[in-house]
Amino acid sequence: SMAEGAGAGPRLAELLATGRRLWEEVETGAEPSSGAPAVQDKVRQGLDALRQAAAMVAQLDLFSENEELEEIASADLKYLLLPALLGALTLKQVDLSKRLEHLESARAHFWRFLKLCRSYGLGSFHLPPASPTGEEDAGSPSPGGPAAGQPNLVVMASSRQAKIERYKQKKELENRLASMKTSVESGQADEDQIREFYILQTQKWINTSLEEVESIDQEMVILRSRGTAKQSSAPPHGTSRQVRTPMKPFILTRDAAQAKVFGAGYPGLPTMTVDDWYEQRRRQGVVSGQSAPQRAPGITGEELQKQQQEKKEEEDDEEALQKARNWDDWKDTHPRGYGNRQNVG
Repeated sequence: SMAEGAGAGPRLAELLATGRRLWEEVETGAEPSSGAPAVQDKVRQGLDALRQAAAMVAQLDLFSENEELEEIASADLKYLLLPALLGALTLKQVDLSKRLEHLESARAHFWRFLKLCRSYGLGSFHLPPASPTGEEDAGSPSPGGPAAGQPNLVVMASSRQAKIERYKQKKELENRLASMKTSVESGQADEDQIREFYILQTQKWINTSLEEVESIDQEMVILRSRGTAKQSSAPPHGTSRQVRTPMKPFILTRDAAQAKVFGAGYPGLPTMTVDDWYEQRRRQGVVSGQSAPQRAPGITGEELQKQQQEKKEEEDDEEALQKARNWDDWKDTHPRGYGNRQNVG
């Protein structure tokens, strides 16, 4: 299957080269912000070129799931990368209102690329599930029985090992590619070298795609949980909420004893007492005007602890929880630095 034969060769090669160059410029760009208009223009142009190229590749039927790698002409191998490049550029879009769409679309591109590589026997890796949460097999009972929900330490250790291996591989691949690049691009390389160069490139992108799919899946979990939270607590009359650093999910408990109880049932979620929660928010600079309790001169740490303990018991637990719940609303109506005078330590 030679692209050149169809007369689309030069045009197709040009589109791929353009898309690739624009991706590289955005990736290694000097612009401080990916949101800069000039950068987003490149993202749009790059996506445009790559989409046209992908449509041509589909039309020409360059790749088929039941042919061997040897059957692909060396000059055509580079088009294997199209879906991976499309995925990478799709992630560079910055419109937050469409973030979930972009993640889903990028993931689909990476997945198609990985599936294609698998069918050609390129690289040994597990193909991630086709949909982000693996919903297509949600109906079936989870393998491994009731304990399957528990994090499997062996699996965790082996996936960490796999990551380290992948990283080493990636560095090795990058070094080999760098040393071959000039001869391939200047046209001095023979066919075997060209072939090896494109296959190495594809293997490098397999690693990148596996990493991207993993981080896309993590980001989608956060966005989806935020989405459901937003629907249940839409801010009153269109006030815009400030963008905050996303927090990892946790269970809010009233005190340390409760934290222990809850902790047992939810191994995946860290538990936090209301006090810890306030403390974390204070460290992130969100809770202003709440200073840590000052130690009066001549008081030992033990006495201070006792005092704080008594103070804590005096405070109504319900009130503390209510405060935590109202915290977001409070921030919407009070400018930063207003200071929460009622609860100074």
